[in-house]
Amino acid sequence: MADHQRQRIHPVDLESQTKPTAPLVPQGATRSDKGDPTQHPYPPPLRRQYPASYLPPPKRRRGFSFCRCLCCTFCLLVLLVVIIAVALAALYFIFDPKLPKYSVDRFAITAFTVDSNLTAHASFDVTVTAQNPNKGIGIYYEKGSKLSVLYDNYDLTHGAFPVFYQGHKNSTVLNIVLSGEAQFGGDVMNSLQEQQKTGTIPLEFKGDVPVRIKLGALKIFKIVSTVRCDLVIDSLTVGSQIKLKSSNCKFGVKL
Repeated sequence: MADHQRQRIHPVDLESQTKPTAPLVPQGATRSDKGDPTQHPYPPPLRRQYPASYLPPPKRRRGFSFCRCLCCTFCLLVLLVVIIAVALAALYFIFDPKLPKYSVDRFAITAFTVDSNLTAHASFDVTVTAQNPNKGIGIYYEKGSKLSVLYDNYDLTHGAFPVFYQGHKNSTVLNIVLSGEAQFGGDVMNSLQEQQKTGTIPLEFKGDVPVRIKLGALKIFKIVSTVRCDLVIDSLTVGSQIKLKSSNCKFGVKL
């Protein structure tokens, strides 16, 4: 027991007891026999290459662009119509336009004959009164008017309205000469002779007169004023005093 307690432990140098081994690189050598690994690196691992893919350019939305252009055009047209409507409404309330009026006051027969071929040759002197009832609107009567007198839808005579300017709130009396011819049938001629005896001959006076409107100092758009008058006279005898039994006129406008 005492001997065991007296036993001491001495340290042992393990490194001095280890046998030396041969170095990997011989003494005096600067590199390994297998070469410098820095000079001959391992090749990089192979990577799988994929063919390059090209995406087609995005297609333009032609339909969408066309619809947008069409929508913009439609909106502009609507806006233009609204502006014109507002302007016309303003002019209407400012000037309060009224249609010109016409009346046939006198009807004279200067010539009326029917030959053996039942062709009627006629010449009439018609007195017409043109009225402009507007306060701030003048009327220019221009060239290209057409006037006619008809019997049973046959054009007997033709003429034209005179060219002149009619001021505000004005009435103008015009003497118009109408002349022409028409080929009658036997039934039409018989009907005319019967009406001549009774003293009731229906005629129709028609007129299409181009006019230009003057608003204040502005001479603006052109329209066609129309007149249709149903007349009844008592005779077609030349030189006799013709009585105008009735005159019923209607008026309109052609744009």
